[in-house]
Amino acid sequence: MKKLLVSVSVAIAAAGLIGTAAPAQAAEHVTPRNVSTASYHAAKESVAQQNARRMAASYLKTMPFSRTGLIDQLEYEGFTTKLATYGVDKQHANWNYQAARMAKSYLRTMPFSRQGLIDQLEYEGFTTAQATYGVKKAGL
Repeated sequence: MKKLLVSVSVAIAAAGLIGTAAPAQAAEHVTPRNVSTASYHAAKESVAQQNARRMAASYLKTMPFSRTGLIDQLEYEGFTTKLATYGVDKQHANWNYQAARMAKSYLRTMPFSRQGLIDQLEYEGFTTAQATYGVKKAGL
């Protein structure tokens, strides 16, 4: 099975992030509710780093990815390898959890043998340990 590289517009639409945000209040020290506190602490990040971090977060909210799969996806979206890696690593994602999400997702759409699903997850970029964990959590 081949990897699917998804366009950012599809992922953002699926995450329900398309639309207009309410304007922020003009008062000092007011944090808009739709902006995470992390973005305020990211002042030392370049705009490109912020974008890579935010896009990686958006993808992880929408669908499961392996670390390398998410880096590949961000590169597909036009980020350099360095920026894509930065954005992905800033997520501090639990890759075992992501493997379990992907395993469950595959099993909802098609049957797999235990080894076949491990192989598929490894193809998606998970380590053998992550893939095995994910398959076990999915019930195989």
